[in-house]
Amino acid sequence: MLDLPNGTTILGNNVRWGCMGDGPALVAIHGTPFSSQVWRRIIPQLVGRWTVYYFDLVGYGLSEMCDGQDVSLGVQNKVLAALLTEWGLVRPHILAHDFGGATALRGYFLNGLRYASLTVFNAVALAPWGSPLVQHVRRHEAAFAQMPGYMHEAVLGAYLRSGARQPLSDEAIAVYSRPWTGTEGQKAFYRQIAQMDQRYTDEIETSYTRLDCPVRVLWGEDDEWISVAKGEELARRISSQPLQRIPGAGHLVQEDRPEAIVAAMLTPLDS
Repeated sequence: MLDLPNGTTILGNNVRWGCMGDGPALVAIHGTPFSSQVWRRIIPQLVGRWTVYYFDLVGYGLSEMCDGQDVSLGVQNKVLAALLTEWGLVRPHILAHDFGGATALRGYFLNGLRYASLTVFNAVALAPWGSPLVQHVRRHEAAFAQMPGYMHEAVLGAYLRSGARQPLSDEAIAVYSRPWTGTEGQKAFYRQIAQMDQRYTDEIETSYTRLDCPVRVLWGEDDEWISVAKGEELARRISSQPLQRIPGAGHLVQEDRPEAIVAAMLTPLDS
């Protein structure tokens, strides 16, 4: 497990983060419904080359969860910008998955953040997105938040398993479920789903162009949440390099093929 010993208050929320390694700064940004623990098998393989910063998005993992909280994509890029200032990073390398990809892109196009390189995979970036579960929870958040715990745990487990191509281990299910269990965790889980809104990617999608840094787009080609066709389109729009497909991987590449992410990060990225 990754340790997140540090806390920083941003926009009234306590954000937990950690840092390890030696070398150029690399910031790892997780997606939903996960936490920085998605990097637990990846960051240890990168610390000989990078100083890796990792954190839990507002409303996720060990970061603060509370009623009435804004945990939408509309706030996460502001959190990223504030953290880069906190860490004194001007042009870090970025590794981002799912909502982390949207956060990095929103930071670039809306907050003027600049990166030494950007590696994104299975990113939420292009419309349409949002599963039937997302649409249903957005209409009935309170009912889901008040379900008996055993029903919630069944929904949560099924949802997590659908993100991977290979069967998730009991350890992985436990790691990803832990923040979302108990009364507050259950409410927080449905809070973040209810606040998933495509307008936050619509806001920047028309601005997509090649970034002023090397960009690599990877995609688990068996992703059932976001099709590989979206990866092909995103690569065409923001990168000079073609999409790199990852066979045998679904949306949660960190579990299906962590070695593919490590190998990509240790391969020099051309402009």
